[in-house]
Amino acid sequence: MRTKQTRILLAAAVSCFLLPDAQAATDGEERTLTLAEVIGMAQTESPDAVAARNTYKSAYWSYRNYRASNLPALSLASNPYLNRSTDYVTMGDGSVSYVKQNNVKTDLSLAVTQNVWFTGGTFQVSSTARRLDLLGTRSTTYNVQPLYLTYQQSLFGYNSLKWDRRIEPVRFREARKQYAETMELVAAQASNYFFELASAQTNLEIALTNQAAADTLYRFALGRYHIGTITENELLQLEVSKLNEEANVLSAQISVDNAADNLRSYLNIKDEVELTVVTDDSVPQFDVPLSEAMALAIENNPDIEYMKRQRIQGESNLAYAKANAGLKANIYLQLGLAQTGDDLRHSYNDLLDEQYVSVSLSLPILDWGKGRGQVRVARSNLELVNTQMDQRMIAFEQNVQLVVKQFNLQARRVDIAHRTMETAAHRYDVARQLYVMGKSTILDLNSAISEKDSAYRSYVSSLATYWRLYYTLRSLTRYDFEHDMPLEYCYSDIEKN
Repeated sequence: MRTKQTRILLAAAVSCFLLPDAQAATDGEERTLTLAEVIGMAQTESPDAVAARNTYKSAYWSYRNYRASNLPALSLASNPYLNRSTDYVTMGDGSVSYVKQNNVKTDLSLAVTQNVWFTGGTFQVSSTARRLDLLGTRSTTYNVQPLYLTYQQSLFGYNSLKWDRRIEPVRFREARKQYAETMELVAAQASNYFFELASAQTNLEIALTNQAAADTLYRFALGRYHIGTITENELLQLEVSKLNEEANVLSAQISVDNAADNLRSYLNIKDEVELTVVTDDSVPQFDVPLSEAMALAIENNPDIEYMKRQRIQGESNLAYAKANAGLKANIYLQLGLAQTGDDLRHSYNDLLDEQYVSVSLSLPILDWGKGRGQVRVARSNLELVNTQMDQRMIAFEQNVQLVVKQFNLQARRVDIAHRTMETAAHRYDVARQLYVMGKSTILDLNSAISEKDSAYRSYVSSLATYWRLYYTLRSLTRYDFEHDMPLEYCYSDIEKN
């Protein structure tokens, strides 16, 4: 079997051999990457990784806003105004008189507000001071409310605070797990680009090897033709093979360039560097227990949180429809201490009790079935969501089972492909020697070449499949079965930025 270093040197030799007019391209910087290096760069610089970080950051701050809405809020407010206008005033006898207004009002209010999630109401404690100055006179009046308690809520309405308390934590857990899954899917995508280039390099190596062999055989056949040991037809067949291999080399070089451009773009490499990848011929040997993988997938996969959130949101929509279809009642309570005076300091003396209670009721009498219809729509949507989520759960479990079974077999397939490649290479060497000695036909030789090339490509393909399954399994379970440890991600670094 060829070594990795031989493959790299051979690929570089092909570039120099094929593109003498573009030698400046090969004289630039060259960079050789392993699969681990490509994945590390992709999880930092790729467009998918950048989008995943921004998506998680948005979800994090949305969750922070939700948490903040459940904490006490302190606010300072003021609404001063100048009024120099003519307005009508109702007199004591019921008549109306237009009076010139000429005053300045200033106020300052400090309030603490707290949402009460289990009732859906809002509680507020405030302290307010107001001053009214009549311009053109020395009249000044103060009104103070040193302590005022206010509470308002809907009695039979939709409690958005309660439902947010159920939905938002699930949404945030989903975002965290989604970020972890995306990072592993980025690794899987990076491995696809990596092996796309590795496959192109393999095809280029095969094409160059076959071209050199075809050229040697053609020159050897010329000698045999001149002494009459082979026919002209066989010589022409070898010449056609030689020309085909030259065309294959050109096509393989184009494929290498395209694959390198795709990898460079995904890794966000803006410098014009020649990329070469090196594959590792060995893969980790371990089996994944299906039951353990299934339990970890159910615990750690974002799809599970998504299904849970969809069900809760369906229940929330049904509760909202029911609340809007029936009796609506709102209550507003206000009590505190207040006083009025001509002096601010004395306005706080002999404080008076104040109470205010307001209840509003609304009951639909005739809505032509609109409210009932909305409830039925919401209930039907909830049943549809439950059905879809049950089906999605079944598909999710089947996908986990399929990935685990394929992965547990893939290491064996890599080993078989490796041994097949070595055997096919040995058969080619034997067939070539037999043909040179005149003991086999050109058909036998071409068959050996085809099997050798196919086995080499199949080996690289089996490596690509192994690593795709490897990172897909990690994305499903958020677990490193190779080292028997959960995967960890630096969420705090994203949250700080």
